[in-house]
Amino acid sequence: MNVMQANVKDSVRFSKTVGESDIYLFAGLTGDLSQNHVDDEFMSHSIYGKRIAHGALMVGFISTASTRMIEESMRKGIDTTPVSLGYDGVRFLKPVYINDTVTVTYTISEVDEERRRTLANVDVTNQRGELVAVGKHHLKWTPNVTKRPTS
Repeated sequence: MNVMQANVKDSVRFSKTVGESDIYLFAGLTGDLSQNHVDDEFMSHSIYGKRIAHGALMVGFISTASTRMIEESMRKGIDTTPVSLGYDGVRFLKPVYINDTVTVTYTISEVDEERRRTLANVDVTNQRGELVAVGKHHLKWTPNVTKRPTS
């Protein structure tokens, strides 16, 4: 078994159409009921013209993509437990509207085997191919203290 089974340029994608229910469920879970997300009338006067999705919801989708990368590594056989160390440089470049389909592309950019860490570049695009968010994600591949059963 290997520690990471992740290499530079390994990449996964996750796509999701953002529904109104996604925004309301996220607002309810987090308590972020900002008018930007839940008030059509308020946002009709803004440069956006309508409600926009939470930026933190996009970070949630980024987390989903990182989970997919971890699942790929687990399929290849790892004897570690990957955990997120966080995100750097997350920027929301364009609004995401209800019914936009976003695609997260998660690509390993650095592998530090000695420290058991990977760094990934993350791009989020909409259905028009416009970059709507970017960031970097740090994973630490922690050693297991007991052996996982094989299935």
